This record gives sequence, C-alpha cells and structure tokens, in this order.
Amino acid sequence: MSQDILLRPLVTEKLSARMELGEYAFIVSKDANKIQIRQALEARYPSVQIKDVRTMVVRGKRRRQMTRTGVVEGRVAGYKKAIVTLQPESDQIDFFEEI
Repeated sequence: MSQDILLRPLVTEKLSARMELGEYAFIVSKDANKIQIRQALEARYPSVQIKDVRTMVVRGKRRRQMTRTGVVEGRVAGYKKAIVTLQPESDQIDFFEEI
C-alpha cells in the first residue's frame, strides 16, 4: 500500500537543509490525501512519529527545444508533493541508508 502512495523521496538542496529540522518531502500519488500519506509513512517507517503533513500540487511546466528540424514543444509532468514534519522526540528518516 505504501508503495502506491509514496512514490519517492524528494531531495533538493533546500529540502536537505530542512531535514535537519525534521521536515521531509515526498512525491506522492496525485489522488492520495493527508490521512493516507500519514498511514503510508507510519507503515514504511514505524519508528517515526508524524506531527504534520502538508501537501501541494506542482503544475507541469512547458518546455521548448530548438532542433535542426524546428521547434519541438513539450510538457513536463506535474506531481503532488507532501512535506512531512516529525515530532521533535521522534527518530529521523535516513534516505541514504538504503543506497
């Protein structure tokens, strides 16, 4: 079930700094709600205690590329992002131990 809801962790430079404060970001299924995201995280990481779940839908961007044959237009797919805040006394999530 958690594989269907939690697609992958989102690691950027800005979010790496937020990890030290106990905030983690995940790309989630577009039709998942906050309750389902919380349950999937608790199932995947049983030692963490979740304080808050915030979600946002990131729209896809239009892209243009110049080629020899002309202009090729396309679109990057949109996704839903969930930012999860952990309790201060909770264990931290380590994305890099599985690598």
